[in-house]
Amino acid sequence: MSITSRAKPPGPKLSGLSALRAFRRDPIGLLSQAATFGDVAYLKLPRFPAYLLNHPDLVHDVLVTGNQRFMKGPTMQAAKLVLGESLLTSEGEDHRRQRRMIQPIFHHDRIEGFGDVMVERATRASERWRAGEILDIHREMAGLTLAIVVATLFGTDIEDEETRSVGQALALQLSMFGRAFSPLFRLSMRLPLPANRRFERSKAALDSVIDRMIAQRRSTGATGEDVLSLLIRAQEDGAGMSDAQVRHEAMTLFLAGHETTSNALTWTWYLLSQHADVEAKLHAELDEVLGGRPPTVADVPRLRLTEMILTESMRLLPPAWAIGRRALVDHEAGSYAVPAGSIVIVSPYLVHHDPRWYEHPEAFVPARWRDEERAGRSRKAYLPFGAGPRMCVGEHFARLEGVLVLATIAQRWRLDHVPGHRVELQPVVTLRPKHGMAMTTERRG
Repeated sequence: MSITSRAKPPGPKLSGLSALRAFRRDPIGLLSQAATFGDVAYLKLPRFPAYLLNHPDLVHDVLVTGNQRFMKGPTMQAAKLVLGESLLTSEGEDHRRQRRMIQPIFHHDRIEGFGDVMVERATRASERWRAGEILDIHREMAGLTLAIVVATLFGTDIEDEETRSVGQALALQLSMFGRAFSPLFRLSMRLPLPANRRFERSKAALDSVIDRMIAQRRSTGATGEDVLSLLIRAQEDGAGMSDAQVRHEAMTLFLAGHETTSNALTWTWYLLSQHADVEAKLHAELDEVLGGRPPTVADVPRLRLTEMILTESMRLLPPAWAIGRRALVDHEAGSYAVPAGSIVIVSPYLVHHDPRWYEHPEAFVPARWRDEERAGRSRKAYLPFGAGPRMCVGEHFARLEGVLVLATIAQRWRLDHVPGHRVELQPVVTLRPKHGMAMTTERRG
């Protein structure tokens, strides 16, 4: 290693519980403060001495070229309580085998076959709205993406009581992740606390529902084209997944397909409500391309502005706002040594807001994603879906869903942010609006 300094890099003058409190109170604020010390900064968290890497090349070294020298960080280790050894949480050869089996399920042609379901569910959801009513659009988008993922993953309808209970139980499971950085996390999960008992009950309910669905499909040969049936049929070298593995992967896809996309869409509606000029151009594109009919997958290449709006929204407010890794061996980050066992934090949010890579980074400018501007910008500086072999396997699904849902609803509705409603970031596992998103519906035309 050609390291010029073995001293720890500079960072905020906080340590121990003070650093932990700052991280839990305002993690983006603390990481932003750390980034002012340079592209490599040190955070002294309890149990987790952490190094923030804030340059696309350094991030690329961790996520792509040197990915085998790292394992998942503490939050994803905690996620195993919910997701088991899934594609999101597994390591090494287990992860590579799971990826090889699951990747074909997300082939572009197969995913595009879900386009009609996405449009139908978006149409159905927005038909329940009434002009002039105030809605929590975060809740609306969560319900919509839940309906889409249930239809595509389980091949059923969210109105089914059993599948609706899956979404309710999963929301309770998500509430646990914010505790992962606590130095007492492992101990606290063993205590007979009310929160832990609720967590265990909801986990048992989730496992029971998914196991029944798996058993039902196995009994009929799992011949359907829903993702659960495809997981059951997936094989490598003649070997498929056990029921437990199928359940773990189903829960992972359920989480990824529901939580992250609902947040991305919520932030997109909010940004459009703050930029009337962009919203007007979006409506003009939809009117020209669609002419009043529902969108289809075949329309997506012509919905260029719609796609750019979604891309810019995920730059400004990426649902996966931070990524953690644990170094398995000593690592070189710039001129600093990152010792084995340390936590490395990379933040898509910080990279996306860095003026070195984006002119006027705090501004919402979808036009920056025109082909000619994309060509002049490093691809390493945009990572809403991560990068490398652990890049989100459902990227194409999420992008297609985002464009089709945005086009379906914006064709018929305008959404205005309610004056006085407080908009505040809540960076937990994903980047949520802390107080929901109160918006007034206005019918177009």
